[in-house]
Amino acid sequence: MPLRILLATIGSSGDVNPVVGLGRALRSRGHKVTVATNELFEQQIRSCGLEFTALGTKYEAEAMMSDPRLWHPRRGFASIMEGAVVPNIERLYTIVEKHRGPGAVVAATSLCLGARVAQEKLGVPTATLHLQPLVIRSHFDNGILGPFDMGPDKALVLKRGIFWILDTFFGDRLAGPALNGFRRKLGLAPVKGVFGDYMNSPQLVLGLFPEWFAPRQPDWPPNTKLTGFILQDAGGVPEAHAEAERFLASGPAPILVTPGSAAMDRTEFFRTAVKACEALGVRAMLVTNFPDQLPETLPEGIKAFPYLPFSSVMPRCAAVVYHGGIGTLAQTAKAGVPQLVVANAHDQPDNGARIEKMGIGFGTTQRRFGFRYAKRTIAELLGSPEIRARCQALAPKVNSAASEARACDLIETLAPSRAV
Repeated sequence: MPLRILLATIGSSGDVNPVVGLGRALRSRGHKVTVATNELFEQQIRSCGLEFTALGTKYEAEAMMSDPRLWHPRRGFASIMEGAVVPNIERLYTIVEKHRGPGAVVAATSLCLGARVAQEKLGVPTATLHLQPLVIRSHFDNGILGPFDMGPDKALVLKRGIFWILDTFFGDRLAGPALNGFRRKLGLAPVKGVFGDYMNSPQLVLGLFPEWFAPRQPDWPPNTKLTGFILQDAGGVPEAHAEAERFLASGPAPILVTPGSAAMDRTEFFRTAVKACEALGVRAMLVTNFPDQLPETLPEGIKAFPYLPFSSVMPRCAAVVYHGGIGTLAQTAKAGVPQLVVANAHDQPDNGARIEKMGIGFGTTQRRFGFRYAKRTIAELLGSPEIRARCQALAPKVNSAASEARACDLIETLAPSRAV
């Protein structure tokens, strides 16, 4: 029986694109799929043949992207909680309430707390989707969590203390009052550890990343399944595609430089990258939808573009310098090119550390990304046959079609008649 599947996500393009890719795969199996996310993405979602329902306004998305706290290593979490998570708890609950009925299934990403409340109160079968390994808590190996190394060699008592601090002074303090206030209205008991155990569905947790990127930890929820990366491009502007094709064909493979779809204030990042590429005599493509953060004049061989479909551009680049967002990371890994992560906050430092550990690139922070570092590191990426060989060997392991099929199979088990 075809299912009515609601996919919910909160975040930027890196959070929306994999969900859209999953939605398209589910739709191809005959299911009716609706995506709930910010109205900024409505056109993209409808153009993929999926139903859309708004979870937040364009004004809210633009306000959060312009919030100077968003990419701050310590204050960024508060920006996301206040601007996106808390306002959408009751909204998403209402959407799920309207969606419930025969054949209804929900799959929602990490920050969609309203879906968890609806699962508990209304009994709608629900899966939690985690795009990044960092958000699945582990006392064994939790990677790089903010300024803290939470790797396997660190003391358990230290990790427990850090998690307690993060819960008490960040997660529960910022999201708890609104979440528990709403739960109280529904007759539900208050919860603690919002971004620990509570965020994970007791029915199914899907990690949309591969085992080779983040090995499964012994204390992850027992119902956790890893599917692999799901790749999906937005359409972009046709004129930009044509200009990019001409640029790519006009000379040697360039460096692709991008700070991510939601970054509006990475002026110094672009200035440093441009200066390093010019000093090395290499071409570069600067990709951003916010051109005000670019240098006023660009050297010959360096050109700026609005959003481009990375799946077609990256395989023709020599390397990628970017923020460490999981969506761009997956596309870069699939392209088989070296990468340099210049992390801001959230999961980005952890993603950069994992890239460096695998030997397919390097990870650093915005604070450390100066001209000398950029020039030296980009030169090493371009000049190392070992790094390139590891990148090319890894590329075939990124199989989006197989990841989609695995995720679809698992989501379909949530239907009562198909449960296993």
